[in-house]
Amino acid sequence: QVQLVESGGGLVQPGGSLRLSCAASGSIFSINVMGWYRQAPGKQREWVADISTSGIRNYAVSVKGRFTISRDNAKNTVDLQMNSLKPEDTAVYYCYAEGRNKYWGQGTQVTVSS
Repeated sequence: QVQLVESGGGLVQPGGSLRLSCAASGSIFSINVMGWYRQAPGKQREWVADISTSGIRNYAVSVKGRFTISRDNAKNTVDLQMNSLKPEDTAVYYCYAEGRNKYWGQGTQVTVSS
């Protein structure tokens, strides 16, 4: 199995930045894609970004140009640098790793408010 541990959430002002991190452990050799989802209260879970082992990145339109996903294959970590944050970015952010199965982190709260 794969275990994912997230960190970096918190409260930031609009226009501010946060960096989320997710560390994977376990059967990590089976993982090909890692990424992030988010879920705001009362809304469906929304895909945010992903990155392959080769470094190919994909972003949701809502975050493209503001968020940057990165991956360190040697350390088995994936980060999400979030800049120019907006109140609508407020959500619980979940990292995931996809291989034979899809594994999820515990989630970390991001709140963007004045």
